[in-house]
This record gives sequence, C-alpha cells and structure tokens, in this order.
Amino acid sequence: MRSLEEQLSQYASYHLDRRNVATHFVGIPLIVLAVAALLARVPLTGFFSLMHLVALVAGLYYLLLDGRIGLLMVLFLAVCVAFGSWAAGQTTTLWLLLGVGGFVLGWIIQFIGHVWEGRKPAFVDDVMGLAIGPLFVVVELLFALGLLPQLRQRVMAQALALRQGAV
Repeated sequence: MRSLEEQLSQYASYHLDRRNVATHFVGIPLIVLAVAALLARVPLTGFFSLMHLVALVAGLYYLLLDGRIGLLMVLFLAVCVAFGSWAAGQTTTLWLLLGVGGFVLGWIIQFIGHVWEGRKPAFVDDVMGLAIGPLFVVVELLFALGLLPQLRQRVMAQALALRQGAV
C-alpha cells in the first residue's frame, strides 16, 4: 500500500493549476454526496446499505493512511452518510435529482478544472484516484489553513517531479 505522501503526490501531480484545485473543492464533495445518496437506497440488511459499507471501507483505508487525517475523513464520510440517509428517504424524483444530478454536475465542474489544467483526471491512470480525490480536498484545505507545512512541501516537490517526469 502506498503511503499518504505517495498517494497525495501522485494525485497532486495532476492538479497543479489552482483553478483546477478550486473546482475540486466543489466537484468532489458534490460527487461524494451524490454517490452516498444513490448507494443509500441499495439495502444490504435492514439498516445497513451499500452506502454504509462503502463509507466503512473508505474510512478504514483513510485511517490506515494517517490516523489524524483519517479521523477528519471519517467525519466527512459521516456527514455524507447522514446526507445519503436523508436523501434516500425523499421522493424518488428528489432522490434522483440529488443523486444523479449532483453526480453529473460534480463531474462537469471537475472536467472544467481539468480543461484548465490541460491534463486528464488522475483516476484515468490510477483508479485509486477516485478514493484519493476526497482526501486531496481535505488535505488541501488543511494546507490552505497553514497546517501541515512540511507535508505540503514534500507533496508539492514530489508532484512537480512526477509532472516533469511525465513530460
């Protein structure tokens, strides 16, 4: 399993344009909330849905990468699970609007950012990018707040090196 720093550096190498990063602050949460809404209507047991299983697996993965950041990710996932549970209880029309509509809008916003970046999304080369995207947004928020400066410096140096090696 790749380390937190390796995962973030790989993902960041596709996201060096600040406008692209900004679109991810909107697009990724929209996508994650939409997926939670859609998966919440796929029951596995009485109370437990596919949404719960995916959130549990993702939360464990984030905790394995880094305990402190993993806890933040678990909190983010808890909000998404709460939203998904609420959305699943709405009318089918509203549920589909929130799920499918949010998913499509989130990806449109993402692709606009990648047009500005001039690079394909990270998940095209590594499907793990789908799991790292939400983590990237949370860590970028921490960086923007001035937290984890040494991690930011290492991630950016590795991301630039990876980008230069890809050219």
